[in-house]
Amino acid sequence: MTGPTSERPRSGATDRPRSGARSREALLRAATELFSERGYDRTTIREIGERAGVDAALIARHFGGKALLYVEVLRAEHGDSAPVDLLTEPRLREVAERAERRGPVPLLRVAVQPLSEQGAQDATRAALQARLVEPLRERFVREGRDRPGLRADVMVAAVAGVLLARHSGAFDDLAGAEVGEVVDILMEMYAGGA
Repeated sequence: MTGPTSERPRSGATDRPRSGARSREALLRAATELFSERGYDRTTIREIGERAGVDAALIARHFGGKALLYVEVLRAEHGDSAPVDLLTEPRLREVAERAERRGPVPLLRVAVQPLSEQGAQDATRAALQARLVEPLRERFVREGRDRPGLRADVMVAAVAGVLLARHSGAFDDLAGAEVGEVVDILMEMYAGGA
C-alpha cells in the first residue's frame, strides 16, 4: 500500500537533521530572548519551548537541561574568543548588567553553591573558569602577582557573591543601588587591593 505512511520515513529521514537543527536554533533564540526579558529563574522550560514553537522536551535532547542551555546561550552570545578580565570596568559592568537582567544565573550560582545535576555542574563550572577565572589568572601571571590562581578565584568569588547578594534580600543598600554604583565600588576595591 502506498500513501503518506510509506513515504514518511524516507522524507522524515531526510528532513530530520534540518528539522533538528532548526529546533535547536529556535530553542537557543527563544532562551536568549526569555533569559534577557525575564531572567533565568523566571523563565521556564515550557515557556522556552512555546516561544520556539517546538516541544520543550527537546531542550533536554539538544542541550541537556535548562542550566546547560544557559551555558550555550552564553557561548552563542560571546563566541569562543577569550573574554577580557573582570578588572576592566567595561567587562565588570557587562557581567553585572547581565546578572541584573537575568537574575541569579547558573554561572554565578555555581561559584557559591553546587548545582544539583552533575552534568550541569561540570559544564557551568567549566564556563565560569573559562569566562571569568582564567582571564584574571592570566592577567595576574603577566603582572607577576603571587598565587595568581588563588587571587583570580577570590576576585571572581567576590563578584559572584556581590551580584547574587543583590537578589537575596539580605542587604538593603546593595539591593537598592544602581548597577553602576555597585560596579564603581567594586572597581575602587580592586584598585586598592588587587
